[in-house]
Amino acid sequence: MGAKPKYLKGYLLIDGGELRGSFFERTVVLVCEHNSEGAFGLVLNRPSGNTAGELLVADLPEALKNHPVYIGGPVQPAALSYLHTDSFVEDANVMPNLSVGHSLDTLIELGESFSPTRKIKLFAGYAGWAPGQLESELRRRAWLTYPASLELVFDTPPEQLWQTVLRRKGGWRNRILAQMPEDLSWN
Repeated sequence: MGAKPKYLKGYLLIDGGELRGSFFERTVVLVCEHNSEGAFGLVLNRPSGNTAGELLVADLPEALKNHPVYIGGPVQPAALSYLHTDSFVEDANVMPNLSVGHSLDTLIELGESFSPTRKIKLFAGYAGWAPGQLESELRRRAWLTYPASLELVFDTPPEQLWQTVLRRKGGWRNRILAQMPEDLSWN
């Protein structure tokens, strides 16, 4: 296995059991941007319980109204972000065929155009790190890393994502962690 890349754009950050009691406990975060100026990511497995039609004050296409909205992170909870994929996304900005966007107008355009292979995931808020902050958290082993895939981002049920990624990462510690109940008194 090769060395971990310097920047983690297109990777997942997984709570490795060190974030108990924090917002990020049992989360999986897709790193959408990471450079010397900091990092930006979206929590993939924290549903808000609301749909786009309930939360967005906009004339949304029917195709978007019932899309669930996820809590993308604790920063700017009213900020809109979305991930989208299709069989080919020409200017993908996160990884091949996966882009992140923030424009409501572009989201509406995506919702109005028909593509049987398009997938969209909506977020309110995001996770952000100042320069060097994520690197410091990685050195403290607060996060585990794993390469992202479209299947993990869009097709794995959010309530199973954390355990699924830990199992795929492998190792006895990760398998045990994936099996631990949320409340340790259930053990």
